[in-house]
Amino acid sequence: MGRRGADLLSTPASIPAIPESFKSAVVDVDAVDVAQDVRDAPAHASSVLPASGGQSPRVEHPVHHIIFPHFLDTVRSFLSVIVIALFVLTFIVQPFRIPSESMESTLMVGDFLLVNKMAERPPGSLWFWTLPYREVHRGDIVVFHFPAKPSEYLVKRVIGVPGDHLRLVDGVVYLNGRPQQEPYAIYRGSYPDSFRDQFPTGAYSDPGVDARWWVQLRENLQNGELVVPADRYFVLGDNRNNSRDSRYWGFVPRENIVGRPFVIYFSVRGISPLDPTPLPGDRLSRGNSLLSALIDFARWDRMFQIVR
Repeated sequence: MGRRGADLLSTPASIPAIPESFKSAVVDVDAVDVAQDVRDAPAHASSVLPASGGQSPRVEHPVHHIIFPHFLDTVRSFLSVIVIALFVLTFIVQPFRIPSESMESTLMVGDFLLVNKMAERPPGSLWFWTLPYREVHRGDIVVFHFPAKPSEYLVKRVIGVPGDHLRLVDGVVYLNGRPQQEPYAIYRGSYPDSFRDQFPTGAYSDPGVDARWWVQLRENLQNGELVVPADRYFVLGDNRNNSRDSRYWGFVPRENIVGRPFVIYFSVRGISPLDPTPLPGDRLSRGNSLLSALIDFARWDRMFQIVR
């Protein structure tokens, strides 16, 4: 009985035969996987590797690596940035640099400004219905085309709007009969000037006065006060004793106004009595390091200041 038990465990003849009808239902799973791989493989894929060691054949799939974006997509993105930048610089903001001392200490020599070109754009102009707009107010700082030479830009503060009556007594602005408190105005250089400080005066004493303005000035005087006509603005520099402004060349037409500066985005030190720190060249001559000179090259504390 022990031998028969041993025969059942070791001899294949003792395993029952599988019927033929049942054999047809047996499926080789590995063969199905290989067939599926062959169907899914792309045309340029490697051929099926031969089976070895009785194992089913396998398929090598190619690996795709994207290193750079498509060239046309890059060009398209770059052109989009350029178009947006051109739109902004043409219709919305414009950079300017302050070259003179006439607006110190509000704006210093070497300040770089961004000017909002839409804030002062008159009704009926392009984009007026889509972007904010407001009228020009007294106290606004504006950038405008110089009336005597429209290709040049000037920046001044609006003192008088249409209908205002103006005069200066000892340099103090009187608006509609009332003296004005102007904390932004400075009066550096106190030598007397009857034309500059007692405006309007009957004496044609300054050779820098535009002759055409002198004629127009006489036409707009009432009781010793200058009356600002319609669509015109009277502007002064904050550095009152060192500014060539409406006192010398006249009113600013409404259509000449470009916009209103709203932020100082960078500032380089210039030659100005109000600049407390020496220029980089002066620092180097004293033996300081190049790093100190580079740090002093710009007025870092003025960057991103709001212009008021």
